[in-house]
Amino acid sequence: MGNLRKLAAVAGWIFVSCSTVQKANAQNPSNYYLEDPRTFYAGVILGGNFSQVDGDNYAGYHKVGLNVGGIVYTQLAEHVAVSLEILFSQKGAKGNKEQTATTGASGFLINKYQTTLNYAEIPIQINYFDRRRSHFGGGLSYAQLITAKETATTSPAYTENFEKYPFKKSDLNFVLGGSLHLIKGLFFNLRFQYSLISIRNDIPPGFGDRGQQFNNMWTARLMYLF
Repeated sequence: MGNLRKLAAVAGWIFVSCSTVQKANAQNPSNYYLEDPRTFYAGVILGGNFSQVDGDNYAGYHKVGLNVGGIVYTQLAEHVAVSLEILFSQKGAKGNKEQTATTGASGFLINKYQTTLNYAEIPIQINYFDRRRSHFGGGLSYAQLITAKETATTSPAYTENFEKYPFKKSDLNFVLGGSLHLIKGLFFNLRFQYSLISIRNDIPPGFGDRGQQFNNMWTARLMYLF
């Protein structure tokens, strides 16, 4: 709960700061970055993922990872554009709360648990822009797994070979998000995405409460369009 309160406080501070900047710019339209109409817009992205894996007996977006890469927009109409991103995205789960687990007739206590999933990801979205270039949209994201690491500390010591239960090599998500235009080419982006297909069907005994697992993630990022 402490981590969640900290994340909520940070998210609230970012939202208030961004809203203040937008309000100030609205009062002085000359501050806005006025662009000549173009078909293509490219930019860079830097931010963080706050993720969990549904189906691992832990709840909460405690796993923090990178979300970095590039983006290209293609203008389809005055207020509509398609975006394509190429990202390095870290997902997974983290739990420090003790959990009781069972494997057949025996049981053990999970003290710490962590999954780190590194993906190369390509989200594609359709976006609607307002007159000040803030925009929101939705779409799909395909991700290819680069590396996966799963660790646990238990009492009494329980040795499990997690490599016997591999994660799938690909992940398909639906994506919803919005970007607030701060100043010139700078935007603040908030996004939610969730796996449409399971990322693993065979779960280590005692480390999951159902037959499938899914990525569940919020992302907060800064984006600069050139």
